[in-house]
Amino acid sequence: MYPYEIATRLSDLGRLDFSAQPVPDATRDDFDPLERDRLRRIIGTYQSSDRNLLELTDEELEKSLQLTVTVDGKTMPTLTGLLLLGKGESLKRFVPTHQASFQVMSGTDIKVNQDYAGPLLKTIEQINDMFSPWNPSVELSIGLFSMMVPEFDHRAFREALVNAFGHRDYTLLGRVRVQLDDAGLTIANPGGFVEGINIHNLLTAEPHGRNPCLMDALKRTGLAERTGRGIDRIFEGALNYGRPLPDYSRSNRRGVSVLLPRSVPDKAFVELLAEERERSGKSMSLDGLLILDKLKSERRCGFDVLSGSLDMSDQRLRTVLGQLTEAGLVESAGVGARRTYMLGAKVYRRSGRAMDYVRQSDIDRVRYPELIIKLMHEQKSVRKNDVMELLHLEGNQAYYQLRKLVLEGRAKKVGSGRNVRYAAVR
Repeated sequence: MYPYEIATRLSDLGRLDFSAQPVPDATRDDFDPLERDRLRRIIGTYQSSDRNLLELTDEELEKSLQLTVTVDGKTMPTLTGLLLLGKGESLKRFVPTHQASFQVMSGTDIKVNQDYAGPLLKTIEQINDMFSPWNPSVELSIGLFSMMVPEFDHRAFREALVNAFGHRDYTLLGRVRVQLDDAGLTIANPGGFVEGINIHNLLTAEPHGRNPCLMDALKRTGLAERTGRGIDRIFEGALNYGRPLPDYSRSNRRGVSVLLPRSVPDKAFVELLAEERERSGKSMSLDGLLILDKLKSERRCGFDVLSGSLDMSDQRLRTVLGQLTEAGLVESAGVGARRTYMLGAKVYRRSGRAMDYVRQSDIDRVRYPELIIKLMHEQKSVRKNDVMELLHLEGNQAYYQLRKLVLEGRAKKVGSGRNVRYAAVR
């Protein structure tokens, strides 16, 4: 490992908060008074901010947010302090790695290409202002009401953008990149996931990042999610409108990248969630949204498939499946390990796909006799347990299907008691 890589490795392991380190030779004169005013304005804007900060003097505010620390009796800016309040020339001198860009592409044509190297709060506002005209909304009528749905959820965009600045590795050259193209919105930053976090446990890993000091300041200003679960807001921003999940597959040890795919909102799904919210008095949980999204795309899943593909514990999965079943949003068939799940009748009915529901729920039952006969030909004969495993049925249901084949003359009973088997009549 090279000496310049030590800080990166320590921050990856959570043993060094680079953003909390004092910056040698920097002073409070490197802070821009206009950015201090911007900080106070932002704190006063967001409901989730720590409003008590507004009652502090400038020096007290900086100390409370760890924008400054005292070293040998001298007040020195931290990296967080310079990132939030630093003058442009001071940032260029002390934090040359802090850069960002906003790009809009149409095919291979560049429509917008803007670079930023100013203080963080100003840069976030500038990128947000640049992004807004490229994020059109469509009107969605839900019952007697109508709502404007943006192509990319505003809250999800803000969380993804703030996360990119808050969790990037400031020891690495590179920039936070925001790019709009035909595929969707990509937000990428230098520095991979910290130790213990990967694309498979994003939603369940304990919140901890590379720059705790910087993220704490962003949370207390109201820009970042106070619970540290900004990733939840990013996923909810897609799922609440029936859109594809955020894609982190391009992330690696050198950087994190998330793609929010372009997609029209699923009107029927939005209506369903609104109806359920009115019935229960609360919004659908993220876990519930993930299960519904999985069943919407796969149509029918066993518990093992859901457990293997969703980022939640088996106990939590069973609990949420039970809640969705009670609400009529999910239906199950079979017992134990053979149980499978599909979207409920009201979900298909709401989306005008009643025929799909009938097909999913009944087509297997119509094919039961043919499937059993086929298995009989393959194995010469079958037991009741074979039919239970083949068709995901309970014991009495499997017996009923076999008995019906015998009565129809298509199968015959061989043996008796526990050794009874059934064979096809040729």
